[in-house]
Amino acid sequence: MSLQKLPASPILSPAARAGHIAVERALSDLRAGRPVRIAADGAAALVLGAEALDAEAAAGLAAFAPLRGRLVLAGPRLARLGAARAEAGAVALPGFDPERVETLALRIDARLDAPVLAAGPLDIAALELLRLALVLPAAVIAPLEDGQTGGDALRVEAHDILAHRATEVRGLRMVGRAPVPLDGAPETEFVVFRGGEGLRDQVAIIVGRPDLARPVPVRLHSACLTGDLFGSLKCDCGDQLRDTVRGMAAGAGGILLYLDQEGRGNGIANKMRAYKLQSQGYDTYDADELLGFGLDQRRFDFAAAMLRQLGVTAVQVFTNNPEKIAALTAAGLEVVSDHRVLGRSTPQNMSYLAAKRDRAGHRIDLDTMQAG
Repeated sequence: MSLQKLPASPILSPAARAGHIAVERALSDLRAGRPVRIAADGAAALVLGAEALDAEAAAGLAAFAPLRGRLVLAGPRLARLGAARAEAGAVALPGFDPERVETLALRIDARLDAPVLAAGPLDIAALELLRLALVLPAAVIAPLEDGQTGGDALRVEAHDILAHRATEVRGLRMVGRAPVPLDGAPETEFVVFRGGEGLRDQVAIIVGRPDLARPVPVRLHSACLTGDLFGSLKCDCGDQLRDTVRGMAAGAGGILLYLDQEGRGNGIANKMRAYKLQSQGYDTYDADELLGFGLDQRRFDFAAAMLRQLGVTAVQVFTNNPEKIAALTAAGLEVVSDHRVLGRSTPQNMSYLAAKRDRAGHRIDLDTMQAG
């Protein structure tokens, strides 16, 4: 059997392809705790994720900008710190003090100790790069003066960072498929796609033999390591996953998209940070806001692209989340109906489910779940 050769993103011009590659490498560097150089509108700066700042890194950044550093924080985090603003902003960070950065980026009881400056294009790009890297959205910035190169730090352009998500969707491609019989769904095929979102591959699970000429039962399921694999009692994700697959197998078939969007797109590390805050009494959305995240970082345009590549044009969506329905409709798929997917209620997940219903508009009937 020969390996399937992957195309080199033919949709991109050479310059755009180089920019896309630079973003991918920058994501790797940031996740490894190395600074990258971001350029925007004639300005340039070294950027490091706040969680990677230690005494050694602070000294390295201070060598370039000893008195001009700043810490860029997302709007939700600034609001929690007492700022009367909804958008991202920056606070001065002379000396790059790691303890101060940790306080402003993570401490629950922290309050602002300096004026908030407007975030510029470079700052916005830095936060987006950190989100794409699935690390804490708090950027330590060391502005560079003319003539400063930033040492051997990788250079990436702000406009390439902001275009990265859309480029990933356009470059989505199928890379492998095989039959994988499942418990309760023996006639099942896994189809793997590369690109779209997240840092890993995406999977379409075709259950049975759905008729693509008719509306296909579909579920968009974001990966949940704790619930899907380990049976966490804090959510109902594992139940939703397995019940949907079994229901499709018992019916006329369907397609479940398993999407790399752990923790509503925040990544597993930030999900665990949020879980720690939830154990201290915060609901799932308050916990994310304390970390600098909005209600939901996920996007579903690439899910629609996966379905189109599979030949699907009309769907029956199995979800409680109206955002998924709206995203598929906006992407040009015909949504003919939507159906609820209810798992078990437990003492540990009731507040989580209620928060999703009350704060994000999920269509969850807790009475029905408790009765079941």
